[in-house]
Amino acid sequence: MAPVTTPRVWVGWASVQECPSTPNTMVAYAETVRTGAEIAVFVTRRDGREILLVHRAPVQGGYWHVVAGGVESGETVAQAAERELREETSLVAAVSVGAEVTEYAYALSEEPAERRSLYDPSVMQVRVTCFLATAPDDWEPTLDWEHDGHRWCSPSEAFETLRWPATAQALRKLMALEPK
Repeated sequence: MAPVTTPRVWVGWASVQECPSTPNTMVAYAETVRTGAEIAVFVTRRDGREILLVHRAPVQGGYWHVVAGGVESGETVAQAAERELREETSLVAAVSVGAEVTEYAYALSEEPAERRSLYDPSVMQVRVTCFLATAPDDWEPTLDWEHDGHRWCSPSEAFETLRWPATAQALRKLMALEPK
């Protein structure tokens, strides 16, 4: 897939917890004007018997989700998935699409108003490309500022816990298609 090109705008200040050279400091950050191309990464361990769910911090909506984010300028969806995985959990791992590409889309109107404003005005729908990543059996994530908790659960518990039905359905499809 071809890289996506997106403009950047300055949107505010953030505590940079993941940057060892500037711990506990506030710095300006650039937020990508979202284009509607996003990724979701389903992290498994213990031969797929456990799925990682991350809890979005209250400022991010306060719900259980998977590693997810937008595709930045010049990235392919796979590069975005690996970057988001590293940024949100500190896991450096290859991602795969499983036996076939799993995608879903949702109307931008489903996003809260403050999140809708981050998207280019022409975006009406968000397309999410899904990936799998495998973590070592004893690995635990180091979460970024976007998350305030995590849990490992069985696939069936993950299906029930995920907030968005389309995300749960994508997990079902990926788990059924994952080569053993």
